Amino acid sequence: MTSPTTAAGLFTALPDTDADAQRRLHARLTAAAAGAGILDVAYRTLDSPYGPLLLAATEQGLVRVAWAREDHDRVLAQLADRVSPRILLAPARLDRAAREIEEYLDRRRTAFDLPLDLRLAGGFRRTVLARLTEVGYGRTVSYGQLAAAAGSPRAVRAVGTACATNPLPLVVPCHRVVRGDGSPGRYNGGAAVKRALLDLEAAA
Repeated sequence: MTSPTTAAGLFTALPDTDADAQRRLHARLTAAAAGAGILDVAYRTLDSPYGPLLLAATEQGLVRVAWAREDHDRVLAQLADRVSPRILLAPARLDRAAREIEEYLDRRRTAFDLPLDLRLAGGFRRTVLARLTEVGYGRTVSYGQLAAAAGSPRAVRAVGTACATNPLPLVVPCHRVVRGDGSPGRYNGGAAVKRALLDLEAAA
């Protein structure tokens, strides 16, 4: 498997002191790759109050958002394996996604308006993600309610798996799914982050 291309790997031959030259060269390489149709996955990182986020997108839309605890290097390797090995650090391609996520975390946005690429979820899991996008800001649903909305009332465990493997946390709001007793339950970003996101929305 071809490993994802990183900025460090591209420019190891350039002097460390010439950061501006590295950025300019990287921008030219990114533009050339996109123009030649050989940039399948663009990615960047975004600082957040809950740690750095990895954002990745294809031509179809945002394909991955990952918390630091998911191991960004591992996530990039998975994208190379499941989507395409032609991955490049291309922050500008994700400016809109980064801006909308920042606005959400600053309580200036209550809904995302981004094209999404859901290829990393299939079958029932994709159905669950589609239903998740209908759970509005500041609202919560139980795993059982979401299972019923997805057309399989008894598939509570499968809904939990769909939430746990959600490739687009925050944007597809699996943090709004709680246990039947109202307790938050598990979350890929960590239980404390899930509680913080619920509190953030409740305070709006």
